[in-house]
Amino acid sequence: MELEIKNLNKNYGKKAALNNISLTLKNGITGILAPNGAGKTTLLRILATISTPDSGNIYFNGKDIFEMGKSYRDIIGYLPQDFGVYPNQTAEKFLRYFAVLKGISKEKIDYKIDEILDIVSLSHVKKKKLKTFSGGMKKRIGIAQALLNDPKVLILDEPTASLDPDERIKFRDFLITISKSRLVILSTHIVSDLEAAATDIVFMREGQVISYISPEEALSELEDKVYEVLTSLEMVPKLKKKYIVSHSMNKKDGIAVRILGDKPEEKSTMVEPNLEDVYTYYYQIKC
Repeated sequence: MELEIKNLNKNYGKKAALNNISLTLKNGITGILAPNGAGKTTLLRILATISTPDSGNIYFNGKDIFEMGKSYRDIIGYLPQDFGVYPNQTAEKFLRYFAVLKGISKEKIDYKIDEILDIVSLSHVKKKKLKTFSGGMKKRIGIAQALLNDPKVLILDEPTASLDPDERIKFRDFLITISKSRLVILSTHIVSDLEAAATDIVFMREGQVISYISPEEALSELEDKVYEVLTSLEMVPKLKKKYIVSHSMNKKDGIAVRILGDKPEEKSTMVEPNLEDVYTYYYQIKC
């Protein structure tokens, strides 16, 4: 499968939300990593046909998605960043409503609902009203509705926000499993999710793609460029003023500060880069 984005533009007034975006996405998990306001939610809304571009085209296996209409929407699953629920419906009834909208046959609805509720660990509360659910549980119901129709293209905007660590790992593992035969597009602020799951990463800034690269290729750009300095808490602000710091961590014998770039003057140890280092590199050094 292939989703080809060609010269996509979208403006809101004088602000360019998307500026000449061109990408070719294939099976696997493509992560979109960008600061707020970079255009990632706008891009996902257009890919889900919730919004339309001002210019440009998107093709699924060579066919324009807007010309495909319902036949395209039938094969996608979409979870928006702000997903609302009907508070007085039970989880089971809520998913049944979406199953009917998605055209799932009556013979399959009960099986699909039970299957999906098990995947998102909500089987035990399927008879409970959604108003009793926590924020994380409501997010899992949103994930469940996106998966109901067994989509070929799965579009997820911040899907793991509000999930606890165990839920995130389970969901991430599930995405890895299904991505072998599907095209998954995942926008997130949780860098570790992409580090563990993404086959490719799109870095965006101010409506433009600044890099489309595999995690391995991204990490290789920082070989020999990441150093760790063990210091006191009082020294951390001084190091941040002097160097590009991607992360600091409290350890038993001090604060470990990760510095990007040339070897620092302070005593340091070269360390392996991680995706958080890459994020800092792209948005504070490279661009």
